[in-house]
Amino acid sequence: MTVRDGSHAGDLRATGEAGSATGARASAGVGVHPYVHPELAGVLAALPERPENPYTDIEATRAAFRALMAPRMPAHDPRVGIRQRSVPGPDGNSIDVQVLRPAGAVGLLPGVLYLHGGGFAYGELDGPSPMARDVCAAVGAVVVNVHYRLAPEHRYPAGVEDCYAVLEWMAATAGELGLDAGRIAVTGASAGGGLSAALCLMARDRRGPRIAFQSLLVPCLDDRGGTASLRRVTDRRIINGDGIRHTWDTYLGPGRGTEVPVYAAPARATDLSGLPPAYLLTCGLDPLRDEGLDYARRLMEAQVAVEVRDVPGAWHFFEAYAPHSALARRTTTHWLDALRAALTEGCG
Repeated sequence: MTVRDGSHAGDLRATGEAGSATGARASAGVGVHPYVHPELAGVLAALPERPENPYTDIEATRAAFRALMAPRMPAHDPRVGIRQRSVPGPDGNSIDVQVLRPAGAVGLLPGVLYLHGGGFAYGELDGPSPMARDVCAAVGAVVVNVHYRLAPEHRYPAGVEDCYAVLEWMAATAGELGLDAGRIAVTGASAGGGLSAALCLMARDRRGPRIAFQSLLVPCLDDRGGTASLRRVTDRRIINGDGIRHTWDTYLGPGRGTEVPVYAAPARATDLSGLPPAYLLTCGLDPLRDEGLDYARRLMEAQVAVEVRDVPGAWHFFEAYAPHSALARRTTTHWLDALRAALTEGCG
């Protein structure tokens, strides 16, 4: 966890006062509180506790997420045009997708495969995510938003294989979709970031469609749960270490054993060479922070170009809870700028 002077990162419950008063760093010593960004301290203080296991009543969790996202998902967005499509799935199933195109755009555009988050089990199921719309408008890209099969009804590998089938369809129908097959990126947050990383491994290993760039936002990459940030983030008001453990149990099954495939948990991959250039976003109060930073480091060691952005004092998916904060706007602008630059400047 990002504690800016290296002090111990404890529970977040008493951070509101220190964060709102000064946004200062915690003083050194055992039991002190971690840094909370001053813009977020009041938001954190007002959050209710989350269920210890949000997947016990998955329909309630899905409904709560819809309610959280509803204010950010207007019925009409003048920036983009949206078409509904159906793509053949890998198991005889049908995969619903939305194809977003910037309003008024002409000619071939870059393409972005957007994979929503939500613990592999919920997400923006009622329409294109605000993130998908932002990518379309800000990057100037054709965005394909995938409604992959969800756990616990459909455990691994259903979801990731759906995403790979849509990637293949996207590349094969690039001309029809008005996108450049040589400039396709993948992006997603949390579980969507993990799925994006997995697709890059799958496309490399299967000699599938070329992926030009991977934008991994607070990605869920490692089922083993061995990082310091996973152990330290315990606050029930935000996504915490226990919640991430339940996420993996839901996606992979509680009796999965130790031989978990790399396409399920990309951090288990021992060879990261030959993967697309990457952008990694992490947050200081996120249990997934350390696995994201470690994955970025290992990509660099494999000679993959990587840009890393860490947001101190912010929790997992904080932008949904403080969408109008300057910190959320800066964070969103940063990863969108990196994605746009990769697809307009970094691709031949």
